Amino acid sequence: MGASIRTQVLVVGGGPGGYVAAIRAGQLGLETTLVEADRLGGTCLIRGCIPSKALIHVATKYADLQRHAAAPHLGIRLSAPPQFDLTEAVQWKDGIVDRLSGGVAGLLKKAKVRVVHGWVQFSDAKTCVVKGEDGETPDAQTLIHAEHVILATGSVSAALPQLPLGGDVISSTEALSLAELPQRLVVVGAGYIGLEMGIAFAKLGVEVRFVEAMDRILPTYDAALVRPVEQWLKQHGVAVHLSTKALGVEQGDAGVSLTVQSGDAAPQTLDCDKLLVAIGRRPNTQGWGLEQMAVDMNGPFVRVDAQCRTSMHNVWAIGDLVGEPMLAHKASAQGEMVAEIIAGRRRAFEPNAIAAVCFTEPEIVAVGLSPDQARAQHLEIVTGQFPFAANGRSLTMQAGADGGFVRVVARADTHQVIGIQAVGAHASELSGEFALAIEMGAVLEDIVGTIHAHPTMSETFPEAAMAALGHAIHI
Repeated sequence: MGASIRTQVLVVGGGPGGYVAAIRAGQLGLETTLVEADRLGGTCLIRGCIPSKALIHVATKYADLQRHAAAPHLGIRLSAPPQFDLTEAVQWKDGIVDRLSGGVAGLLKKAKVRVVHGWVQFSDAKTCVVKGEDGETPDAQTLIHAEHVILATGSVSAALPQLPLGGDVISSTEALSLAELPQRLVVVGAGYIGLEMGIAFAKLGVEVRFVEAMDRILPTYDAALVRPVEQWLKQHGVAVHLSTKALGVEQGDAGVSLTVQSGDAAPQTLDCDKLLVAIGRRPNTQGWGLEQMAVDMNGPFVRVDAQCRTSMHNVWAIGDLVGEPMLAHKASAQGEMVAEIIAGRRRAFEPNAIAAVCFTEPEIVAVGLSPDQARAQHLEIVTGQFPFAANGRSLTMQAGADGGFVRVVARADTHQVIGIQAVGAHASELSGEFALAIEMGAVLEDIVGTIHAHPTMSETFPEAAMAALGHAIHI
């Protein structure tokens, strides 16, 4: 056995929940140890949110240049089509990841957090062994005893037994590091992960098809928000097979053959060069000794209370491990809170709303309740909607022609804002203002009474609120 460590706080996982928890604990003077098997930053930074947004940016830039090459536009002419080098794009993406991962390491060092790299295995709720890269070598193992344990192991890509990963059947992780572009890509799953990735590849000139078992894409968002995305897919010739099940796959020298079936129709085969399985994510509960910790479960998730306490004393769990929404910013907020509770502060995780963003074409933002969700709770509501097509700043950025809008949902009696949604180019940048409005308990009159700078896209927000009050100015 190698080193033995006793620590006040042990954080398992160096993702956006774990590293934030560790940094805050260190700032509060707690002796803190963080264990991470991979690079610091977790799935979001290393193989999820950040690299996928980098690829989306590259794809959008390339598609814009293609448009200028095809015909003069905005006074810009290109004498030849742009050339695309996937290897260079991946290198640029990796450079961003490297910079951010290194930044996390620096922040942990600044907070005096001890970082142990390796694979953790718990023998009981407060004791674990960390194995080094060679795994079985005794002197590469570290024994850790902790007073408090924060579980932040995140999630992993969900798989389908009939579509085993390997070869040309890939997850989003492999899709972000391809050596060359496939000519044909089939994406199984038309949720936010599949659509973000598939649309990016379509912009790069790949022939993309989606296979979705449900009867609509992006089923967690209401139909009005999804409609502009559906229109983009149709306009760009991206096929979407709805109510279609993936039955099995065969790989050969010529690529991949996916067998699918829609309803009672006869099965058919979709041929492609790469098959991307993007059916969602599941909590990472396997292979590190969770079963030895005697914590209660809530289905596939670890059960926690409003302070992220598990059923085991001084064992905490945060992020994707504890349930929906499985979002990085939720994990970070929970990590910060748990560190403060351990340090003796009074905190609870009781957000009024958590923003969800889908980086499709166009982007979708949803905070709080949709109109349908509010009515399902038997709430009397008023709604207001304002199109980006009537916003000057949107038009100057070519962001007003995709059918996008901002929508506000408020209680009819008090005018308290209980939901805000938007769809459109650059809409993700409004998510913070939307979340703040609901978190602060704003009413429609608060939104209208806040003077928004002109010309900015944020002006659509008070216009939507005015529409809910019956007197929008610019429509």
